[in-house]
Amino acid sequence: MAEGQNYRLQKTVVLVGMMGSGKTAIGRSLAARLDVPFVDSDAAIEEAAAATIAEIFERDGEAFFRKREAEVLRRLLSGPPGIVSTGGGAFLADENREAIAEMGVAVWLDADLGTLWERVRHKDTRPLLRTPDPKATLAAIFEARTPVYRLAGLRIGVDEHASIEQTTQSVIDMLQTRPDILETFA
Repeated sequence: MAEGQNYRLQKTVVLVGMMGSGKTAIGRSLAARLDVPFVDSDAAIEEAAAATIAEIFERDGEAFFRKREAEVLRRLLSGPPGIVSTGGGAFLADENREAIAEMGVAVWLDADLGTLWERVRHKDTRPLLRTPDPKATLAAIFEARTPVYRLAGLRIGVDEHASIEQTTQSVIDMLQTRPDILETFA
């Protein structure tokens, strides 16, 4: 935070984008910088279900998971302004995009496919990538979801070499151009 600079978040900022785009890391950092609550919607779902996302997918299916995800997102948007990171598929549902537009603002963390692959390829926590060819699966998901992510109110290009702090500052700089979202005062 710049010396003597204070922020007042007016609306909940919902970070959307592909798995590996940095939604959770940037969300935590952004919330700390703005001194507001941070919630990872996937973690909130896991807590409510007492199961991991992978277990929910396996046990109850994706449709069940998406319904819980919509409920949790609406609940989070109804609270005081804060930062919410979503699972990569959350923004795909019309219901979720409408709720975000009505009660908050979506910020798309737009990372290229190469960056995403480097970040997710060694993790086994991504149920959608448990396929014979996870790189091709990621590319197909990227291709299908990018047009929907473009519907987000705001977009930040994620530079693969930028630190969490640098990307967080880029988000703050963008939000400061929107006093209806982030008020800045001395």
